[in-house]
Amino acid sequence: MSTVQLHEPIPDFTATATSDKTIALNDLKGRNWVIYFYPKDSTPGCTTEGQDFRDLYSSFQEANTEIFGVSRDSLRSHENFKAKQSFPFELISDADETLCQLFDVIKLKKMYGKESLGIERSTFLVDKEGVLRQEWRKVKVAGHAAEVLEAAKIL
Repeated sequence: MSTVQLHEPIPDFTATATSDKTIALNDLKGRNWVIYFYPKDSTPGCTTEGQDFRDLYSSFQEANTEIFGVSRDSLRSHENFKAKQSFPFELISDADETLCQLFDVIKLKKMYGKESLGIERSTFLVDKEGVLRQEWRKVKVAGHAAEVLEAAKIL
C-alpha cells in the first residue's frame, strides 16, 4: 500500500479501536474526520494533545468532524488512557503499523543519543468524500487542536 498524498482519496482501510469498534473508511463517508498520530499513551505531550482534542470535541462535532487518535499501543492501554482522560473519541491501536505506514509517520528519532523508529506526531484532516485535505507533521502540541478545528470549520 502506498502512502497517502495531499488532495488524494484515502485508500480503504479497517482498524481496531477502543469501545470494541472497528473503524472502516466506508463508515466515515459523509463526515469530515481528523486522525492524529501520537507516540505513546499516557506520556505528557500525548496526554496534553488528547486533552486539547477532548476539550474541543463538541466544536469538532458542530463542524461535522470526527476525531481518532492513533498509536502503536495495545487496545488495553488505549482503553485505560481513554477512560482516565475521559476522551469522547476512539483511539485506534496500530500495533502492526498499517495506518502509520499509510500516512508515513514512522520516522527515525533520536533521544539521548539513541536512534529508534517511532511515530512522528502528525495530524491529518480528511473531508467527507475521503480525500486528504490538510496535514500537519512534526506537530508541536500547544495550540495544535485549535488550529485543526479552524481548518475543519472551513471544509
